[in-house]
Amino acid sequence: MPDSETAPDRSSSCARPGEGLGYDPLSPEQHENPYPVFARAQREAPVFFSQRFNLWVVTRYADIWTVLKNPAHYSSAQSTAVRAAPPREVQQVLKEGYPEVATLVTSDPPAHTRFRSLVNKAFTPRRIAEKEGRIRAIALELIDGFEADERADFVWQFAYPLPMTVIAEILGVPPADMGRFKGWSDRAVERLSVGLPVERQVECARAIVEFQHYFSERIEERQQEPRDDMLSDLVRARIEGQEPLSRAEMLSILQQLLVAGNETTTHMLGSLIVLLLESPERWQAVRGNAELAARAVEEALRMEAPVQGLFRTTTCEVELGGVTLPPGSQLQLLYAAGNRDANEFPQPEAFELTRPNANSHLAFGGGEHFCLGAALARLEGRIALQVLGARLPNLRLEPGQSFTHVPHFFMRGYEHVYVRWAR
Repeated sequence: MPDSETAPDRSSSCARPGEGLGYDPLSPEQHENPYPVFARAQREAPVFFSQRFNLWVVTRYADIWTVLKNPAHYSSAQSTAVRAAPPREVQQVLKEGYPEVATLVTSDPPAHTRFRSLVNKAFTPRRIAEKEGRIRAIALELIDGFEADERADFVWQFAYPLPMTVIAEILGVPPADMGRFKGWSDRAVERLSVGLPVERQVECARAIVEFQHYFSERIEERQQEPRDDMLSDLVRARIEGQEPLSRAEMLSILQQLLVAGNETTTHMLGSLIVLLLESPERWQAVRGNAELAARAVEEALRMEAPVQGLFRTTTCEVELGGVTLPPGSQLQLLYAAGNRDANEFPQPEAFELTRPNANSHLAFGGGEHFCLGAALARLEGRIALQVLGARLPNLRLEPGQSFTHVPHFFMRGYEHVYVRWAR
């Protein structure tokens, strides 16, 4: 993301409400607890301008949905970042791989419609349902590895390896390459950070190129010898009258699936377990009740969205939340703020297992860009609670620990969550 000194100022003709809010997700205080600033913005300036990041920030649930439902006026072409062209050193490294192309997350209709139609063939309900037994087996294997210790870092010993193993197997990565897979995922997420030094940007670019070459070989293998897996489904996806996915498009989609398939689910699981274990009664209610477990997943996603918000760019002059925005204005849709909008979710700061509209949250986005992997993430969350509840019924948070979140501009999750139990 460019600093305000280097970013083109595309909003100089607009009034700029809310500059006194002090919105700064990079400050330690707001990074750990951004919600008071979100609530104040909703009261005083629901669509406000951030001078530092040269962004219009959208905080109310209804306004966010207005944007999500109107791709013609709000483009997704820059939906995962607001950044200037990469430095020359980074561009040189990226030239060693395949060109970065707009696909699922970063395209608008009609191109997005084509991508979504083709990729849906690899994420059918049957494919997701087929994973239930394997997800359960992975969860049990992970618990087997630390149960005797009576203490674990939940994030690193469970919340990270569970979805990482699942998405790696889906994409055809053998166990021996799992470490490399994790490294690629970390660098892909890091590249979306703000103010990253050039040398780190170069390292991230090298990881992306390595990822591309690795999966280009896997694609060739599936083209020669298709298997009964999602990667083969993606390679073979065809729709009459439309071009099949190119190699560069497939690699772009795979990179997006890599991040969405594990990083966000890791954050979801970490937040979920903290919210449940903060109340022993809540944990006991959920661990033996499949319906409440499913509700807990939705309420955790509402309260602690793993993706706090993504970006859009106006294609014409629009009015949003009482503010007139010119063409080319960049917006940050704060899903995390919308998820705590009292007009949509009464008593938004309370974790309520019986909240009737909890699944109306924005953690998976909405509209045509609704997260492709939502069903898989929900399944992993439900299975995790079932397995943990059965194997570690007296699970509890380790007393005295300090919870800190992974440093990132728009992703949210705990760095560590220490838990204990008695065998």
